[in-house]
Amino acid sequence: MPGENLSRDEARERAALLAVDGYDVSLDLRSAVGAADDGPRTFRSVTTVRFRCNEPGASTFADLIAPSVTAVSLNGRDLDPGAVFDGSRILLEDLAADNELVVDAQCAYSRTGEGMHRFVDPEDDEVYLYTQYEPADSRRVFANFEQPDLKAPFRFEVRAPEGWTVWSNGVGELTDGVWRFAETKPISTYITCVVAGPYHYVTDAYERTLPDGSTLRIPLGALCRKGLAPHFDADDVFLVTKQGLDFFHERFDYPYPFGKYDQAFVPEYNLGAMENPGLVTFREEFIFRGKVTRASYEGRANVVLHEMAHMWFGDLVTMEWWDDLWLKESFADFMGAFSLVGATRFTDGWITFANRRKAWAYRADQLPSTHPITADIHDLQDAKLNFDGITYAKGASVLKQLVAYVGQDAFLEGARRYFKRHAYGNTRLGDLLSVLEETSGRDMGAWARAWLQTAGVNSLTPQVLLSTDGRVEELAVLQEAAESHPELRPHRVAVGLYRREDDRLVRYARAEADVDGARTVVTELAGAQAPDLVLVNDDDLTYCKIRFDGTSLETLRKHLGAMTDPLARALCWSALWNMTRDALLPARDFIGLVLRFAGRESDIGVLQMLHAWSTSSLVHYVAPGWRPTGERLLAEGALRELRAAEPGSEHQLAWARFFATTASAPADLRLLRDLLDGAEKIEGLDVDQELRWAFLEPLAAHGVADESVLAAELARDDTASGKRHQVRCLAARPSAAVKGQAWAQLVESDALSNALVEATIAGFAQPSQRELLAPYAAKYFEAIERVWSERSIQIGMSVVQGLFPALLDSPATLEATDAWLAAHEQAAPALRRLVLEARDDLARGLRGQACDAAAG
Repeated sequence: MPGENLSRDEARERAALLAVDGYDVSLDLRSAVGAADDGPRTFRSVTTVRFRCNEPGASTFADLIAPSVTAVSLNGRDLDPGAVFDGSRILLEDLAADNELVVDAQCAYSRTGEGMHRFVDPEDDEVYLYTQYEPADSRRVFANFEQPDLKAPFRFEVRAPEGWTVWSNGVGELTDGVWRFAETKPISTYITCVVAGPYHYVTDAYERTLPDGSTLRIPLGALCRKGLAPHFDADDVFLVTKQGLDFFHERFDYPYPFGKYDQAFVPEYNLGAMENPGLVTFREEFIFRGKVTRASYEGRANVVLHEMAHMWFGDLVTMEWWDDLWLKESFADFMGAFSLVGATRFTDGWITFANRRKAWAYRADQLPSTHPITADIHDLQDAKLNFDGITYAKGASVLKQLVAYVGQDAFLEGARRYFKRHAYGNTRLGDLLSVLEETSGRDMGAWARAWLQTAGVNSLTPQVLLSTDGRVEELAVLQEAAESHPELRPHRVAVGLYRREDDRLVRYARAEADVDGARTVVTELAGAQAPDLVLVNDDDLTYCKIRFDGTSLETLRKHLGAMTDPLARALCWSALWNMTRDALLPARDFIGLVLRFAGRESDIGVLQMLHAWSTSSLVHYVAPGWRPTGERLLAEGALRELRAAEPGSEHQLAWARFFATTASAPADLRLLRDLLDGAEKIEGLDVDQELRWAFLEPLAAHGVADESVLAAELARDDTASGKRHQVRCLAARPSAAVKGQAWAQLVESDALSNALVEATIAGFAQPSQRELLAPYAAKYFEAIERVWSERSIQIGMSVVQGLFPALLDSPATLEATDAWLAAHEQAAPALRRLVLEARDDLARGLRGQACDAAAG
């Protein structure tokens, strides 16, 4: 038995052999508090599994990752734990037709966010627990058959410290010191959940009259650490929750099937959220301790709705294996934006989708590790890495096009049939395509082959021929694909023609067309007046990289800020950023466009993306010799816009945060320090605790704020959030000793929790400290294989991605990366994938720098 990394073939063999009838899981979490013995802190886990085997006499295995197993019995026969348990699997031989397995184990609390995570709040020393499993960490908490297609009902009972509350997927009741939870519907192991501790808990309820006249009542709950309770706006969470439940019930025609709906905001969470039915978990950063922009509230609402969509897409109907992860994630990502626009106050959600989510997809789809939306997932390590921009954002983009292709009514009717036909079951791609063929009358095979089963992103460029009288004689769309992924796809697009009217850039003509092949003529636009700008994929109907003809690009250089439609403007910004990444637009030109036009950007989410892209341009894509100039120009521009912004506005806050990221000159650092001390004020700018930490990081990175200053700030903000900020700032200080200590904590020790690993990495890699980081390139390549083998996959990913010497952006680093890859062809495929991706980003940056240098 090869250990923790379950393969697809093993899962298929086990699914063909077994059917699981139910689990009873008993956890004793009283050991979470008090002194711990030597070794890992553990809790008792007793699991009873009832299952059938269709080949009596056969052998299989159960999954469990635990420090020790006390007892194992199969069908009343005691087995020797030392003989059958190897640290990750329990060998089960001579199975009967009907079986009962009982496993009594000591499982370990986690500090990595995987399994049963234990967090001690530094503010009050209270202990908080929660579980996180996807794709396969429930085996760290109880023995099971850890694969999505062996669904079963679960009954949990939990013993917890006195005064604690415990939550699970079903409704719980405390009786005689034991929390007992209602049996779940048949669900997969990875979406079971337990949350326990002295959490702050708020309740509400949702009611709806169903078509048969009965009333559906769903108890609602929301919880967080006590220390965050003063900042917890549960009313807004409940508002979005109710709006989402209305929206999905109206469109899915399948009542929410999991009883209650709790939402837990938990500390040190690796993900954005997790769709455990009846008990959704979120990262607690969605509770805002200071002032944030509307984009932050929109982002939280989107995640709430994304997870809610999973109750149907993923929990009720689940993919058979991780190959079809997109069956839940692409749908939830699409439904998150679809319901955000259709049900909440965030009616511009498609702008955020076009600008932010698709940027994630475009990057992922151009990496050497890109893959079809329906991926080839050999094992669990593959699965862990495929929670990526392809599976989420590209998949959602393709579904958006699918809705345009088959029609919204046919799409939703297909979803309704899919739920009813496969409720509490598992599916593959063909199951979804068959219902969509039924409801739309279209052949879905060709569409699926082009969009779901091939990788890569196409580029669409307008080609305009004008007649002698200044009208469009012919307008064509040229489609291109990368040599590595040459597929040309069918695209349903809108082509918009724009012209200048007074000081505005407005659309005066639009036509939809089916682009297929290398060149497609849009006949409807013949005879139109000559445009100043042609925008292919106007309204963002398809998934593609937008390119511009020469006239259009020149118009944007001069008049981008005059474009009146916010979605069209966001699409143009996204296209310009893609051109920068593709070394078609010098990075200094992109920065110049941001400096010229970002101050006029009305959409706060787009503005914050422009800030992020500008920073990335400066750090990775401009010629090294121009960096000091670019840094100065961005800092000057940010400060100018900060002072010009409406006092107290979210734009003012966004520019303040951006100014902090660009500040490096003594005068700028002095202003940050004076804003912290109160010696300087900018009207309307509230320098709250979160903004104070944002100002302190550049001060620490440039040697202005030393350890004593950061200690004083932690004393002012002695909370879990404050500790994370302090750790990041400490690691940011410009000292060889500081970098050495941070490296040792990350690479040579496993003492840090997942959240503090993340914070230390963020502080370690400072763009202004390239010389200090130079010694760590060779150390990185010496260490990563050992780190990957010794750490959990989550921590391994964080270290391998976060410590790659990306800031040492030279051909020498590229050569060192290639040398490691050549010498480690047998390294774990998931590890090689991470290094290959980092190499690709580095090579892309060097191409961008060459483009920028040529422009200088």
